[in-house]
This record gives sequence, C-alpha cells and structure tokens, in this order.
Amino acid sequence: MIDQLVSLDQEAFLAINQGLSNVFFDWLMPVLRNPYTWAPLYLFIIVFCIRNYRNKGLLIVLFILITFGIADALSSSVIKKSVKRIRPCNDIEFKEEVAVRVRCGSGYSFTSSHAANHFAISTVLIMIFYRRWKHILWLALIWAALVSIAQVYVGVHYPLDIIAGALLGCAIGYTTGLVFRVIVPDFAPVKGVS
Repeated sequence: MIDQLVSLDQEAFLAINQGLSNVFFDWLMPVLRNPYTWAPLYLFIIVFCIRNYRNKGLLIVLFILITFGIADALSSSVIKKSVKRIRPCNDIEFKEEVAVRVRCGSGYSFTSSHAANHFAISTVLIMIFYRRWKHILWLALIWAALVSIAQVYVGVHYPLDIIAGALLGCAIGYTTGLVFRVIVPDFAPVKGVS
C-alpha cells in the first residue's frame, strides 16, 4: 500500500513538474514561491489591520505571527525531522526525472513548510475576516494553493507533501482563529470599528 501511494505521488509530481512545463510557468512558479514576492502583501495586511483596528489590529497581527510560528515549527522542526522524506530533487533514484527550477536545498520534504505556513495564515485570516469579507475565502485559498503548487512545479516537493502541509496549516489556522474569536468575541471586521 505504501509503495502504491509513493508511486501515485511520483506520477502526480511528474504530471505537474513536467506535464505542465512551459516557458511562462518556468518564469512564474519560482516567483510565486519566493517570499519576497509576497512582502508587499504581508506589509499591506499589517498596515491595514493596525490602521483600521488599532489595538485589535495589533492583536490580529500577533495572531498571524503566532499562527505562522506554530505552522513553521511543527512542519520544519517536528514533522520533517521525524518523517525524513527526501526531496524529489535530492532522491538518488528519482532525481533524473525531475526538472529542477530552483536551488534544491538539503532539508527534508514532508510536510511542505511553504504549504503549511501559507494555508495557516490564509485560514486564520478567513476565520477573522470572513463575516465581513466573504471574498477572503477564495482569495486566501487561491493564494496559498498557488504558492504550494509552485513547490511541486519547481521540483522541491511531492504533491503529498503539499496536501499534508495544507491540511496541517488549515488545522493550525482554524485553531488559532477560534482562539482569537474567544479572546475578541465582539470583533466586527468593519472599517472604523475598534
């Protein structure tokens, strides 16, 4: 059963890594996974929260940072070091089939920290702001999914790494979002409300 799962994971990896290969994606996907690409978005979220919600905005930013910290620590320091799955671009038996489009890195593959972190942040933002801005649901999830799929396309993660990272991130973001709602039960994400 494990061998079949690994085989399906490799087939799905190749379908994305090679099957979707084109000049535009070769340019776009490395850009999507680069944290500097999203720095303006992170800055906007921080400024928006603090400017519109003052002290509660600072609390939102704190919850985003806590959510990110938990997701990153669990993915990078606990799960990856326990599972020790080799990245596709480092797998001696498989790497000849991999189109590597970024530096491979020496760390482990399962779970994807990019997926865990981005889905965690997306989910906590959805939990906090969904009552006011319904569009945040699909915007946040598409953002996290694009960053995550880019990890497979560039050759550094298998699809199961992404799926597990996404599930982990969603669970963490949902949990911290619930804690936020308990701490700030009267939060109404409307401009001018503090």
